[in-house]
Amino acid sequence: MRRRDRHGRGMRGPVAPPQVPLSASRADTFRDLVLDSVERLERRWPQLADVEFLVMEVPPAVSGESVVPLGGSTPAEKSEPARVVVYRRPVEIRSKSRDERALLVHEVVVEQVADLLGLSPESVDPRYGQDEQD
Repeated sequence: MRRRDRHGRGMRGPVAPPQVPLSASRADTFRDLVLDSVERLERRWPQLADVEFLVMEVPPAVSGESVVPLGGSTPAEKSEPARVVVYRRPVEIRSKSRDERALLVHEVVVEQVADLLGLSPESVDPRYGQDEQD
């Protein structure tokens, strides 16, 4: 194993240290957006602590579907908790910037939680549909 490159310099280190956001993968960054949104909603809806929130790359293929979903929800069953899924790739494709992506992720999470609870998205988060973030 070589300790130095051909120019006599030492081994190169990482481009950015692990604590810098540059080293976080797109999937990690997306997961963090979903977690931020869930934490924001859990303050208002403590029963969401029993819901499992997942991030999947793409939705499962459904024949005959022309619209690609951004998320989905499944109610709790015997041994399975209720689940909310956000599909990363479709959300990324529909958003241009990080701020736009964060807003879209929150809207998807709110819509799926509303569906799960049988409520309107506006009652789950009164700021739903507004273009601002906290």
